[in-house]
Amino acid sequence: MMEKRPVVEMRNIKKNFGGVQALRGVDLVLYKNEVLGLVGDNAAGKSTLMKVLSGAYIPDEGEIFIEGNRVELASPMHARQLGIEMVYQDLALADNLDVAANVFLGRELCRRKIGPLSILDKHAMEQETTRLLDRLKIDIPSVRANVEKLSGGQRQAIAIARATAFNTRVTIMDEPTAALSVAASRKVLDLVRELKAQGNSIIIISHRLEDIYQVSDRLIVLRQGRKVCECPVVGGLDEFREQVLAYIIGARDDFAGGGQEGS
Repeated sequence: MMEKRPVVEMRNIKKNFGGVQALRGVDLVLYKNEVLGLVGDNAAGKSTLMKVLSGAYIPDEGEIFIEGNRVELASPMHARQLGIEMVYQDLALADNLDVAANVFLGRELCRRKIGPLSILDKHAMEQETTRLLDRLKIDIPSVRANVEKLSGGQRQAIAIARATAFNTRVTIMDEPTAALSVAASRKVLDLVRELKAQGNSIIIISHRLEDIYQVSDRLIVLRQGRKVCECPVVGGLDEFREQVLAYIIGARDDFAGGGQEGS
């Protein structure tokens, strides 16, 4: 059996904000074609760890490897160039623009340039957006529809589509189903499954353990800036929820006294 190779490997990541230790030596491995759930209570370090991976924060210590190559991520643009995209909870969509313009926001296609002016190739962007949405099985009435007129689930789908449109290796989703209806959440989770089926590697931050259970292959639990559990997602939902909550609140700790640095 061929050994799985990591797409991303983070080793001993530490990050302080003044006197606050947000990350206390965290390790994380993500494999190709895998969905990794990342959970923990508020201030556990989940978003901080992912902002390090997406280039928004520079770690105080630790190493990051992409496809086995050590990298020093200097900015979100640098991370994006290496194929790492993060979909934030606020989505960062431009409500006054249509779907195609949002997908290509910051990466617009131009027909030609006249001095400092560029003439956008709207037709090509609409065609590419339509192909992308069809490939991901995203149901949007028109790529010319303004994003402000879309539902919460459709807006989340557009943000995810934009993140995966440009040779993305890793897609990070921060609370992708927060504030969505049950039906909209189901569609977003179906989109996660579709991305995985097409070979994507995905990290999901979520407080909704049912969502993590439904789509994740493995799970990492953080507490107070430390990794306290790493395990495959197996068993029944009730058992899964009970065990994960025990790690989140501190009733269990697989790494106590072990490879992760304490407080």
